[in-house]
Amino acid sequence: MQNIYLSIVIAPLVGALIAGLFGKKIGRSASHWVTIGGVGISFFLSLLVFQHHVIQGAAAYNDTVYTWMVVDGIKFEVGFLIDNLTVMMMTVVTFVSLMVHIYTIGYMSDDSGYQRFFSYISLFTFSMLMLVMSNNFLQLFFGWEAVGVVSYLLIGFWFKKPTAIYANMKAFLVNRVGDFGFLLGIAGVLMYFNSLDYADVFRAAPLFATKTIEIIPGTEWSLMSVVCILLFIGAMGKSAQIPLHVWLPDSMEGPTPISALIHAATMVTAGIFMVSRMSPLFELSTTALSFVLVIGALTALFMGFLGIIQNDIKRVVAYSTLSQLGYMTVALGVSAYSAAVFHLMTHAFFKALLFLGAGSVIIGMHHEQDMRKMGGLRKYMPITWITSLVGSLALIGFPGFSGFYSKDSIIEAVHASNIAGSGFAYFAVIVGVFVTAFYSFRMYFLVFHGEERFRHNHHHAEDSGIHGHDHAVTPHESPWVVTIPLIMLALPSVVIGGKTIGSILFGDYFSGVIYVEHEHDTIAHIAEHFHGAFSFAMHGFIGLPFWLAMAGVGSAWFIYMKRPELADAFKSKLSPVYNLLERKYGFDEFNQAVFANGSVNLGKCLWKFGDAALIDGVIVNGSAKVIGWVASIVRHVQSGYLYHYAFAMIIGLLGMLTWIVVR
Repeated sequence: MQNIYLSIVIAPLVGALIAGLFGKKIGRSASHWVTIGGVGISFFLSLLVFQHHVIQGAAAYNDTVYTWMVVDGIKFEVGFLIDNLTVMMMTVVTFVSLMVHIYTIGYMSDDSGYQRFFSYISLFTFSMLMLVMSNNFLQLFFGWEAVGVVSYLLIGFWFKKPTAIYANMKAFLVNRVGDFGFLLGIAGVLMYFNSLDYADVFRAAPLFATKTIEIIPGTEWSLMSVVCILLFIGAMGKSAQIPLHVWLPDSMEGPTPISALIHAATMVTAGIFMVSRMSPLFELSTTALSFVLVIGALTALFMGFLGIIQNDIKRVVAYSTLSQLGYMTVALGVSAYSAAVFHLMTHAFFKALLFLGAGSVIIGMHHEQDMRKMGGLRKYMPITWITSLVGSLALIGFPGFSGFYSKDSIIEAVHASNIAGSGFAYFAVIVGVFVTAFYSFRMYFLVFHGEERFRHNHHHAEDSGIHGHDHAVTPHESPWVVTIPLIMLALPSVVIGGKTIGSILFGDYFSGVIYVEHEHDTIAHIAEHFHGAFSFAMHGFIGLPFWLAMAGVGSAWFIYMKRPELADAFKSKLSPVYNLLERKYGFDEFNQAVFANGSVNLGKCLWKFGDAALIDGVIVNGSAKVIGWVASIVRHVQSGYLYHYAFAMIIGLLGMLTWIVVR
């Protein structure tokens, strides 16, 4: 099986290298086929691995592929851990990536960087597979940084757009903050566990459950709390949790296919996967779990509010991703790791569907992204309309759709938890249900129903990086290479949740993979009332989340379809709130003032007092002046007359003889 595991990782890498290095020579068609072929091979082999480990029940695989080096007995290796969690991630990542690759043929057909884009997204897939298949912290960190580097390249793909360059630099810098914490966490693991191998660390973890360390002299800190919080800071960057969330909305500057890949199945889910993988560590620190819980709750609620005021169709979906990542993080905080990963899986399908649906609308609207300039697209784009409806219903958790099973499981798990912060978290996720439904169907109604506002002249959007111009558009359905992936993603968005909830949440799917202490096991509490997927869905119709979701849908319809003037009235009456939301709570302004400008001012001070005053003024120029002054005095000794030198030598000799005699 090791050759199959290697092939799953290497196939996208080979495709990326061929398209990237030889794309100009082999042409556009060959470039997309070689990368699609590579990802297709990975997906097919992932299905074989799924059958081997999940259906046939084969034991988990954990072995080293390559030993890089050994230092003082510590091994730095490349290796694979293939268990049920890994298999789920491999299958989801390769399937969504394959759909995005196919979709890209239509979306990027007119772009001059066609081959380069296919190379990047295939390399992105390779990086994520290396991350999820790793069996040690070294390889985890490699995959972690690799997805960050490729995301930098993809967000700034249209490198001639200043906003794209700003966005990719912002993503890079914010993630460096998180990655610094992540690296410190790994260093802590290495320092105390003397190994980077998951199995060794997890086996030894209970021995360190009560160990304390002194970060500040005289103050004792729990080792496990410090290590877990540092690791989670890395997850806060990758999975865009408050306050390290600011990069994700701006990632919309990249082409829509990569927005779908980043937000659905790759980079932003890495943090959720990592914490789930580290459950044997996090279960030893309730402090770390409470920290995770509160951060997730804040993100789920407050990022959802920002989705309400967005007019760019892609940014609505982007803030939806932030909110849903908050839900997953909340589940991690109440030790419902299986629910978090379950929502990660269902979310990957319907979020990719919503992003690609948004891209289809952008294509049909000739690269217009402002929802206020759309409306009535239902009859022009029927496939995009129905698949977007499926994605929206899955997102709001309508009973029977995949998102319902995973989102309601998280809400119930939070309700059953008694960990510190669970009360606030339950309030946040419940309110978030209404907010999610409101902004989701605000987008849906503004785009596909109501007045056909595109009849008016408007400014061409800049999604493609092309300068805009005023013109009227006639919408059209997207080509088959765009609509086929939409249909393929819509199917699991409907059925995958109901098909898998029994085994993933309440079965033994994660047995021996995810570890939960008995007193933290909120999923066990939900399992007592679980009587099958159908019963779960029927019960959902009488639950509070369903009625809050319906209230959100109804409010969106009434305000934006029935009484559109109310939106402007609310905006006027609630202008302080609206301005706060429009400023994104001031996070960008704070970061600009404190970190960006602060760093520049610190650099200026260091230059003025350090470089200019100390180094140049004192060390370089000062030493030169001292030497010149000393030389100007000493030079008078050098008269040039031989008898002066002979006299000086005689005096020196007499002085030396006198010193010897006296001594």
